[in-house]
Amino acid sequence: MNLRGKLIIIGGAVDKGSFTETDLDKSAAKNLNFFEEGILKRIIDESKYKELSRIEVITTASKIPKEIGPEYVKALSSLNANNVAVLNIEKREEASSAESLERLKAADVVIFTGGDQLRLTSILGGTAFHDILLEKYFHEDFIYAGTSAGAAAASNNMIYQGSSSEALLKGEVKITSGLGLIADVIIDTHFVQRGRIGRLFQAVVGNPKVLGIGLGEDTGLLITNGRQMEAIGSGLVILVDGREIKDTNLTQVELGQPISISHLVTHVMSKHDTFNLDTYKMTIQSSQYV
Repeated sequence: MNLRGKLIIIGGAVDKGSFTETDLDKSAAKNLNFFEEGILKRIIDESKYKELSRIEVITTASKIPKEIGPEYVKALSSLNANNVAVLNIEKREEASSAESLERLKAADVVIFTGGDQLRLTSILGGTAFHDILLEKYFHEDFIYAGTSAGAAAASNNMIYQGSSSEALLKGEVKITSGLGLIADVIIDTHFVQRGRIGRLFQAVVGNPKVLGIGLGEDTGLLITNGRQMEAIGSGLVILVDGREIKDTNLTQVELGQPISISHLVTHVMSKHDTFNLDTYKMTIQSSQYV
């Protein structure tokens, strides 16, 4: 399949939560500091018309859209991208309104903000908006960019709940269906600071065909052709490959009990490193062995 769209998933900013915004800094700008690391500039550069591309910032996942939306507009404007608007869809019927659908059809880039990914999928999933989003991504020169919740919701499978401290206890990680832009991966965000590697371990051991992707703060992946991934931003991307798992007690222990896993493979990517989802080959850009 010749997939034409590009997917840019971003781990979120250091102080910004994936599932709750109760601790949101009073200054929303502080929570958007991944802009400084060139990720937003990369989104613009990868888009069809560069600074002239039509960009819709979609704040559906957020409980404070009136604060978050303008910060994205301001940051994009600082990079000379001024053809930008904020689209806040708060109800399912709004996702099928003529205005929402026409704005999506006209967009070259959509940026899904952080917040609650379950809110995002429960509002948009199965609507005409969702259908057009997938159609544009698979068949047009179009970018889906998502940060935090917007990143977690991009894949077929989506983590929506699970504490970091109890993540390797059976049943503690909750998974549902995402927006379906990319298959055979599962994405977690705010990964390094919040110690969420255990959540990915449990997600992967349940179906080792799925590659776990853990996005650190201020870090993202650019995915082209649905298969080739490049690390962007300042931090780390952790990949969890379960295809070579040799043993586990997953089906033998009761809910709430610790899970054992033997021979789980991990990779650590930093800026400019690449990983191919067909070959599972990682290339380190600045390898000491080249």
